[in-house]
Amino acid sequence: MLTVALLICLGTVSAYVWPSPQLDALESLRWDQAIDGFATFVDPCDQFAFDGNGNSGRSNTADWIRTAYHDMATYNVADGTGGMDASIRFSEEQARPENVGSGFNNINLKDAKAKCVVLLMNTLIVVAGPFSSRYVSIADVLALAAILAVDNCGGPEIPFRGGRVDAGEPNAPGVPQPQQDLDSHIAAFARQGFTQTEMISLVACGHTFGGVQHAVFPTIVPELNDPNNTESVAHFDSTFVHFDNNVATEYIAGTTQNPLVVGLNDTTNSDKRIFGSDGNVTMRSFADSPVLFASTCAELMGRMLDTVPSGVQLTDVVTPLPVKPDHISLILDGDTLQFSGDVRFWNLTEDPNRTVRLLWDDHLGGENNATLRFTQAVTGSGGRNTAVWYTFNPANQPFLSLDATAGITTMRFAVDNKLEDQGGLGFAAPDDVVFAASSCFIPNTNGIPTGRWDIAVRNDIKPTRVYLEYEIRDSVDRPIAQEIDVPPPCLAQQWERLLHMERRTHGDSGLQFLYRRCGSRWCQGHPKQRTANIQLLCLCLNFSATQLFCRGFCLGIFWGSHAGRRR
Repeated sequence: MLTVALLICLGTVSAYVWPSPQLDALESLRWDQAIDGFATFVDPCDQFAFDGNGNSGRSNTADWIRTAYHDMATYNVADGTGGMDASIRFSEEQARPENVGSGFNNINLKDAKAKCVVLLMNTLIVVAGPFSSRYVSIADVLALAAILAVDNCGGPEIPFRGGRVDAGEPNAPGVPQPQQDLDSHIAAFARQGFTQTEMISLVACGHTFGGVQHAVFPTIVPELNDPNNTESVAHFDSTFVHFDNNVATEYIAGTTQNPLVVGLNDTTNSDKRIFGSDGNVTMRSFADSPVLFASTCAELMGRMLDTVPSGVQLTDVVTPLPVKPDHISLILDGDTLQFSGDVRFWNLTEDPNRTVRLLWDDHLGGENNATLRFTQAVTGSGGRNTAVWYTFNPANQPFLSLDATAGITTMRFAVDNKLEDQGGLGFAAPDDVVFAASSCFIPNTNGIPTGRWDIAVRNDIKPTRVYLEYEIRDSVDRPIAQEIDVPPPCLAQQWERLLHMERRTHGDSGLQFLYRRCGSRWCQGHPKQRTANIQLLCLCLNFSATQLFCRGFCLGIFWGSHAGRRR
C-alpha cells in the first residue's frame, strides 16, 4: 500500500508544542511502545528474535545494550570525535576484534528491506533501520533500543534525548577487550569521559543482562552442551534477562558464575579486575542497595547514550505529551474535506463512562464538535505507563466530512467537559495545502508504475512555491529529505528519477491510494477548481515497481517571496 504523509508544523518554539515533526516522531517511538512495535523486540525480556525455538541462551535486551556501548566507546573526550553516531553499522568497525559477534553484523539496510530479510541474523542495525527517518537518526534508535531494554525489563527510566547525527564513515577503534590489563581499561574509559568508579558502575550496569558466547570467545566459555542454551552463553548473573543488582550481590557473595570473573583463563577475567580495582567498595555498595544500583545505572547509562560527537546538539529530554493528536489526515474529495485522526491521552485508563469530544474552529468563524470513539488502552515501560486512544472517525466511517470552504484551523478536546487545549494554544490543523482523493496510481508495462499526487491549495494562500518533500537513503544509509516542486495547475510534469520507496513504520499519517487507478485524464487538463476557495495542483512521479512503499512524504509551501516556510 502506498502511503503519502502530510506534515503540519508550527514554527520553532522553545518548548515542545504539538505539532513538531521531530519531537512528535521521537516522542512516539519512545512512549507509544505498543503502537509502533519497536518495544515488542524486548517483550518478553527473554526474547531473542532470531531464535525460533527460544533456547539459544541469548536475548535482544543484552544485544541492544552491547550495541549501544560499542557504538559509544569510540568517543574521544579530547577531540570530541566518535560517540553515539551509529558508526557501528559500518563493516569496517564490525570487522575489528573489539566488535566480534553477530549482535551487529551488517546487512545493507536498503537490500535487507527490499528482500525482506530483516530477520536473517541478529543485527540491531537492521532492526533499527526501518524505525529511523529524517527526524529520528539510526543513532537515536540505537540509543532508544538500550533504553527500552532497561525500561521494559525491570530497570529504571533513562532520560531519552534525540538529535544524534549518523556518522558517514567508521570511527577510530576504542572498545575495551577482556584480555587487556586494568590500566588499559581505566585509560579507555577515561578517554570516553568516565572515571574509574564510573567504569566499575557502567560495567556492572551493562552486565546485569546477557553473558559471553562460546562461539565468539571460545577461550573464555567452553561448549556447554545444554539443549536450553544452544549458543553456549555463560551468563553474567543468574537473572540475565532482568535488571537487578544480582550482578553485584553474587559477586560480593562469591557465588557468581560471571565468566569474566571466575573464568579459567585469568587473563580474560576483566570484570574481576575492574570490579575489584577499588577494593570492591563500589560493588559492595551496589550489593547493599538495589536502589543505589538502579539510580546509578540510570544516570551513567543516560550519559553514555548522550555521548555524541562535538557539535551535535541533542534535544531536551523527550517526555510524553499529556494530550497528543496523531495520524491526522485532511484530504480533499470534491467539496468535502475528509478529516481523520486519533488522539492519545497519557496516563489515563479505560473508562466506558468517559466522554471525549473534538472541538474545532473553521475559516468562517464557526465552532464545531464531534464525540470521539474509544479505540484502545495500552501500556508500556514494563506496565508502568498507560494511555488511552480515541478516534475522530464515526462508527463505520473512515473520516469526518467537513465543508471544504469552511475547513478547519484549530482543534481542542473536551474530556468529561474538561478543556484540553495545550495551554490555550490549541492544536493547529491548517488545511491550507492538502492532498486530494483523486491522487492515484498507474501500473506501467515497462515495470515502472507512476503515481499522481493531486494537491489542493486554498486560493487565499497564494504561495510562491509548492513542493513535495520526500525521504531517501544516502550511500551510507542515512535518511535524508529531498524536495521536488509541484507545477502550477494543468501543467504536467514527469519526474524521471526513480524514487526509492520504503514502508513507513511510524510517524505522520497520510493518504493511502495505491489501488486507486488513474483514469484516462492524466495531469494535463485536470480541473483547476474544486471549490470556490481551492485550486488543484498535480504532480506525476515514477517510482520503482519493486518497492511500493513511500515514507515521510509531506507538502511544503513558501509564503510570500522569502524563505519563510511552513510544512
